[in-house]
Amino acid sequence: MSSKIAQRNSKIHGKGVFATAPIKAGEDVVEYKGKLRTHQDVDEEYGGKDNGHTFLFLLNEEYVIDANIGGNVARWLNHSCAPNCKAFVIEHDSGDPRKEKVVIEALRDIAAGEELTYDYDISIEEPFTKEELELWACRCGAPNCTGTMLKRKKGKKKQ
Repeated sequence: MSSKIAQRNSKIHGKGVFATAPIKAGEDVVEYKGKLRTHQDVDEEYGGKDNGHTFLFLLNEEYVIDANIGGNVARWLNHSCAPNCKAFVIEHDSGDPRKEKVVIEALRDIAAGEELTYDYDISIEEPFTKEELELWACRCGAPNCTGTMLKRKKGKKKQ
C-alpha cells in the first residue's frame, strides 16, 4: 500500500487524509483497518441507532470494521459527492467473511497536497428525517454536493 498519505486538519470536516506525493489512478492507497465486530456487537456498543459514527465500515452481512478500535489513518478519509477514491471490499479466496478486507483505491490521478475522499454510500430505505439529514450532513463543497451523505436505498416501486 501507499506511504504517500498523511492525516491533517481538513476543510471538509475535522481531520482528513492528504496525498504527500502524487498518487496514480488505480493505485491502492490504504487498507481500512480496525477491529472486526459483528453487527450485533456494534449495535449494542453504539446504541443500534444512527449516531454519525463514520468510523464504522460495513464489511458484509455479518461483520463491521470498527476503526474506533485499532483503526489506522484510513478512518480519517472524509466523504465527498465528487470523490477521488473508492472503497472496495476484497473477498478472501477461502470465502470466509471474517477474512474480507477493505482497500481504498484512487479513482483518478491525485496531486500531492490534495485531500483524499470517497463516497461513504450510506443507503437507507426509510424517508430521511430532519435529524438524520443534520447528522449526516455533507460538507464536501463539490459543485454536485447533495448536502447529505445519505442515499435512498434502491428498491422496487410500490403500485
